Amino acid sequence: MSVPPSPIRPTDDAARTLALSLLRDARFAALAVTDPSGAGPMISRVALTLTLSGAPMTLISSLAAHSAALRADPRAALLVGEPGARGDPLTHPRLSLRATARFVDRDSAEHQTLRAHYLTQRPKAALYADFADFSFVVFSATGAALNGGFGKAFILTPEDLQPPPGR
Repeated sequence: MSVPPSPIRPTDDAARTLALSLLRDARFAALAVTDPSGAGPMISRVALTLTLSGAPMTLISSLAAHSAALRADPRAALLVGEPGARGDPLTHPRLSLRATARFVDRDSAEHQTLRAHYLTQRPKAALYADFADFSFVVFSATGAALNGGFGKAFILTPEDLQPPPGR
C-alpha cells in the first residue's frame, strides 16, 4: 500500500507573510479552550489585536467561561481569517494558531502600555476596559497551521510568526 503524498508544503516567505497578514488584519478570532469541568473543548469569539511586538492579545472578562478555562489551562487556539464575499469559503486563507495565554497583571506597567495600545485599536472598549473584571490576555504562539487556500497548507513555527525587524 502506498502512502499518499503529504499535503503540507515547505514553509516559505510567502506563507510567513500571509500568516502575519492574517494576524495583523484580524479584528476578532475564534478562541478555543478546554472547559475546566472536563466537558471538553469550547469555543468563543473574542476581539483581537496585536501587541506592539506583534503578539495576539485580547481583553476579556473574568465572567466569561473562556476566561476561567484559560486560567485553569492556558493552552488555547485562535482561528483568524474570514471568507471573502464570493466563492467557496474553504478556498479563502485562514490561520489556526496554537498558543499559551498569559493574563497581564492590572497593576503592572505592561497593563498600562497594553491598555493605551488596545484603545487606539478598539476605542469603544474604553467603556469597559477599566472594569475590575476585565484583563488583558497576551497569547504566545507555540505553532500554527496555515491554510492559504485550496492545496496550500503549511505548518509554521513560533519563529515563522515573528514580524520582520522594523515592523
